[in-house]
Amino acid sequence: MEQQLAELRALASRAGNRKTETGIPRVAMVQGQVPEHELAACYDPMINVILQGSKSMTVGSQTLHYDPATYFAMSVDLPAVGAVHPSASGAPYLAVSLTLDPKVIATLLTDLPSPAAQAPTAGFSVAAVTPELLDAWVRMLRLMDRPGEIPVLAPAYEREILYRVLQGPHAALLRDIATPSTALARINLAIRWIRQHFTEPLRVEALAAIAAMSPSAFHRHFKSATALSPVQFQKRIRLLQARLLLVSGGLKASNVAFDVGYESATQFSREYARFFGAPPAKDAARIFRHLQQPGRAVTAA
Repeated sequence: MEQQLAELRALASRAGNRKTETGIPRVAMVQGQVPEHELAACYDPMINVILQGSKSMTVGSQTLHYDPATYFAMSVDLPAVGAVHPSASGAPYLAVSLTLDPKVIATLLTDLPSPAAQAPTAGFSVAAVTPELLDAWVRMLRLMDRPGEIPVLAPAYEREILYRVLQGPHAALLRDIATPSTALARINLAIRWIRQHFTEPLRVEALAAIAAMSPSAFHRHFKSATALSPVQFQKRIRLLQARLLLVSGGLKASNVAFDVGYESATQFSREYARFFGAPPAKDAARIFRHLQQPGRAVTAA
């Protein structure tokens, strides 16, 4: 696999130190020391392959670590905090990602045999790559140099990447996102509602109805998929959005608190400091100092 990793590293080294689009639908890459505030975000369902260096992701109370030749998969929208590190030799962090499209996965599943029944899965996990998976990624990234071939070949390579993932330990995770009747797919409906209405009061009974579950079953499945309770999930979304507003809008913390749904500015400041490690104003000032460095700009994670 070293030859495949070497070529992928060469191709991904064109990326900047934030999510860099490749011109290939749903495929992105990143290089270097990504600012911490850009790694604290609500991540869309994706496959993220580490090529060089390492990364950690904290979801709820769980922290996952992954190194070169491993990949992280998530099948639900997840508010998480990440950190990336260079390799032991000092080489910069490199990674590529594929945003998951349930429709593409569902189409692929129609060509595969139905699996045996499996227990409900968490919405995220880490696994080792295989030579076959890396080979598909190499051919996908080579398309950056042949943009005219992207419309024809990228869909085939995407299906192959997904197929290789479906042959490994993430199979159930991918199947769940594309099968509307699964608990994970129904939990995803509730997650999308929270993301779209995060400023509104949260009623677990209403969310359970969206997921077509009893309140107790909904709470259990939601915690299993996200490592957070519904209330904790909404709180993380509010805090992440608040940080973006503080940095990009230059608003006062008290105004931001109400904009993201808090009724108490004091409670907002307390929970913000607990989550990000500093009060809103101090955290925003730290980020602004970082952004004043050459080549930096305010971006959404």
